[in-house]
This record gives sequence, C-alpha cells and structure tokens, in this order.
Amino acid sequence: MVLLLGSEAYSPFRMDAIKDAISKIDPSLGPLNIDAKWVYALELTDEAFDIKELERAASLLNAEGDCDGADFYVTPRKGTISPWSSKATDIFRNCGLKSIKRVERGIRFRVSLANPWSPISQEEFKRSLPRAKWLAALYDKMTEGVYDDLSDLFDVADPKPGRTYDVMAKGVEAIREANAEIGLAISEPEMEYLAKSFAAAGRNPTDTELVMFGQVNSEHCRHKIFGAEFIINGKKQPKSLFEMIKNTHKKRPQDTLSAYKDNSAVVTGFRTDIFAIDPKTNEYGFKKDTLDQLMKVETHNHPTAISPFPGAATGVGGEIRDEAATGQGSRTIAGICGFMVSNLRIPGFPQPWEREFASFPTRLATPLQIMVDGPIGGAAFGNEFGRPQLCGFFRTYEGEIAGELRGYHKPIMLAGGMGVIRHSQVQKKPVKVGALIVQIGGPAMRIGLGGGAASSMMTGTNSEALDFNSVQRGNAE
Repeated sequence: MVLLLGSEAYSPFRMDAIKDAISKIDPSLGPLNIDAKWVYALELTDEAFDIKELERAASLLNAEGDCDGADFYVTPRKGTISPWSSKATDIFRNCGLKSIKRVERGIRFRVSLANPWSPISQEEFKRSLPRAKWLAALYDKMTEGVYDDLSDLFDVADPKPGRTYDVMAKGVEAIREANAEIGLAISEPEMEYLAKSFAAAGRNPTDTELVMFGQVNSEHCRHKIFGAEFIINGKKQPKSLFEMIKNTHKKRPQDTLSAYKDNSAVVTGFRTDIFAIDPKTNEYGFKKDTLDQLMKVETHNHPTAISPFPGAATGVGGEIRDEAATGQGSRTIAGICGFMVSNLRIPGFPQPWEREFASFPTRLATPLQIMVDGPIGGAAFGNEFGRPQLCGFFRTYEGEIAGELRGYHKPIMLAGGMGVIRHSQVQKKPVKVGALIVQIGGPAMRIGLGGGAASSMMTGTNSEALDFNSVQRGNAE
C-alpha cells in the first residue's frame, strides 16, 4: 500500500467550526493547533508496479508527495468501501492505471496544544489522544473511524452471521426480545401474529425477516394510525385522517392523472418538442410529445433530528428517488427544502420570545445545530446530484397553549420537488403473478438501518444507538 499526502482537508471556516465543537466537548483543552490534510491510500495489484503510474495517480489526486506519519487518521471504516472510493477507482481504471487496485481517501491529523502554558505537557496530550472524547467532533462514527495505522485499511473481514430468534421454544417472548433489541416498533398483536405464523411454518425467524417486517409494517410505511377509524367522545368519525386529506382530490379530480397511488403525483401537462432517442435508429432528435407535470413533498423529520446534515441530505435524495420512480420513469427539475424547529437560542443573541419552557432532549440535535447543518446537507445532495434547490422556508416556534407546551423539538424537515414525465409513461405496467421481486442496495452495514421503524416510535422510546444507526448517509451518485 502507498500513502500520498494531499492538500488541506478543511477551509478556514470549517476548521474554526471544528475547533469550536472541540472546545464545547472539552473546555479544559484550550486552543489547539490542528493540521488536517487529505491522505490517499493506494492498494496495488500483484502486477509489477510502474513508478510512472504512481506519478499519474499523484497528479490525478493533486497529491503533494508521500505521507510522512500522523498523530492519527480519519478514514472510512475499515472493511467498507466509500462512495468516493468507488468513483475514484473507476476513474483510475479509465485512465489506464492498471497497477492500482483501489484508492481510498482519509484525513491525516497532526494535533498539538497551542498554549505553551497549558497545565499538561505536549507528551501527556499526545498519550491521551486515543481515548480523547473530543475526537467525536472530527468524524461520523457510523461511516468513519479514527486509526493510528492504515496498513490493514484494505483488509476484507468475513461477514458476521445472521441471528435467529427462538420462537419455537419461547413463543411470542422471542419476538418481544427482538422488538426491544432491534427496535422493530411493532405492536403486541403484530408480535403475536409473527409468533403464530412462524410456529405454523415450523421454524424460527431470522433477524433479517423481522427487520423487513418491522420496516414494511411501520407507521412510516403503512400509515396504520393515519388510516385508522377515530372515535371521539364515543362517536365514530366519518373519515380517517388520510381520507380527509384525500377528500380534496375526490371532490376535484380534474386534470389529475395520478394521486395517492405512486411515488409522486402527476397533473396534466402540455405538448412540446422533446429531445429523445429513436429506438429504431438509435439517434437523438426532436419530436412532438406530451410532457405531464409531477410533484412530490415529503418529510424526513426523525433522521434530521438525530443527525441534521445526513438527515436532510437523504431527505432530498429520497424525494429525488421518488420522482424518478414515478410511473415508468420521470425527470426531476427543481426542488424545495424547508425546516420548522423550536427556538434557536443563538449564544449571545437572545430573543424576547425565547423562554426556557422545558429541558431539551440530549439525544436530539438542537434547533441551532439543525439550522446550521440541515440546509447545507439538503443543498449539498441536490448540488451533487445536479438538481437546484430553488425554494425553501424556515420558521421557529415554541410556546405554551392552554397549559400545554408546543414546539418543534422534533423538527419538520420538508423535501419536495417537481419534474416532468412523458404522458405514455405516467401509469405503471401491471406486475404478473409469479414475477420475482429483487431487492438491491449497497453493502449491508449498520448505516441507515431501521429508519421506517425508528421514525414510527415515540421520540426517546428507541435506544440512542439504534436511533443513530437509522440515519442514512447520502451518496448522490
């Protein structure tokens, strides 16, 4: 393996933010000197290494030379492949760099005390680095790790085996155990249903099967509460919450081509010239067609409350995906991103309406953190994908109404967009009985796992670790 040192990893603004975060975690440290530069790890093939290829690789990476040691490195977790690595490795192959099997990127850190009169010596400070709590400000513990040695960065570990829950011996108690451990967010009747179903099948369920059931059957996906019958003061209500929302479309369906049955809604569009390929000649050209308009708005509240930047980024990414999956395929054009949070409480900038109504839950990001990181996360994903965020909104509210506290401690993060779809592709084709269903995705890691169930729980019910696991990480590619 070869390590090449690159340019500065952070802008001065970003470095100041990191130092500020470190000082909040450990105020006793005092100011720090932090040197953070990109480091590139090159895994070589078994072929004879060509020094000219190394020079070309260094040029592609804008690397300055060999990496000459570090206090520690922050890289993607060992045993994983980052989106950056996948793309960079493809570029290397396309450039004919055959002796380089894979390339990965991390950050080399050199850190020292800036205060010469610090109560601890530089040597004591260096020895304390491996267990320093402030390191949490430098990396995302779900996707990255802190290491003092990268020699095993490209080692591939054997995947861990799955687990089964002993329904045959324990009955429904085994499902209750899984519900608590994995965070399935399923009700007692559902647990009893699962126990009976697997007992009838004569086998124990795997953790994969239970997680899949928990996601598909969650409130997030099934809207069991939103679609339920409501009885208020002993009187059954004529419509569910969902039926009340759908009622506007039921009353005025004109010009609506698809609503409440696909990944986004479609309304009547217009005739125009489109630039498309002719399947008979395989040549592009202009031709007349009808382009209908699609629109979608959804929320990504729970992930943004736990981890604002990736929560908002994947909120935008998920909405883009939904537009693309409408009908037989569509094209997104522009997006909207909005946030509703409790009072910001900006340090040194108090506002007259900001009162201490109640203590803030420690596991959730503060409103200020959400508004500093969330909009950047949403804009970053849109920018990386190639779709502009043209609209947005932002409001804060926290107050007491009739003796009850109201606010947005669990925030609203809204992601929406609009696009176009060819009229002939608005409706999905029917799926034949017996057709195979294939689920595809990235490597199976505890990243973005269980979001449907986690977001369907009361805030604070799930474990903090499972809440953090449930937040996806954005990859616009």
